[in-house]
Amino acid sequence: MATIYFLTHPEVVIDPAVPIPRWPLSELGRRRMARFLEAPALADLVAVYSSDEQKALDGAEMAADVLGVTYGVDPELGENDRSATGYLPPVEFWPLVELFFARPDENVRGWESARAAQARIVRAFNRAAEQAPPGDLLIVSHGGVGRLLAAHLAGVEIGQEDRPAHPGGGCWLEIDRERRAITRTWQAIADD
Repeated sequence: MATIYFLTHPEVVIDPAVPIPRWPLSELGRRRMARFLEAPALADLVAVYSSDEQKALDGAEMAADVLGVTYGVDPELGENDRSATGYLPPVEFWPLVELFFARPDENVRGWESARAAQARIVRAFNRAAEQAPPGDLLIVSHGGVGRLLAAHLAGVEIGQEDRPAHPGGGCWLEIDRERRAITRTWQAIADD
């Protein structure tokens, strides 16, 4: 059975002066990513995919270097479009995220709707699953993307899915590549 490992990027450098899609992994995020890549199960990876956001690119590049595989970039694996608000402080951001999931057909404060984002993400996920060489894959993406994908794969309504196990990111799902079914729910990379 081939596996798709769907990983949410770990911690990032939050800088309100830099566009959110350009935020890189922080040193802690890089250390946690390196720890994840030590897993023996990843030795059989044939390809890595990521969104085009810097934090996911950083993780995919690290994986490709360590595991000796190529990586592809698919913008449709990106987080929901939040450019209408840009950076929001956490006290404002997290309640808005919950509204995004609670009202999946609405453009909450101008954000891309959860339903539209989910359709895009599922297309990208299926494309990777169908086009990559036979074997295990790693997709490095984002927490919101993971939640929307998990809802689809579990056959539940958006907002009813399991959530990533760590608030800083760096969590993964294991998915049967052929059946497109979750075989292991959210696990978190160990902290320092």
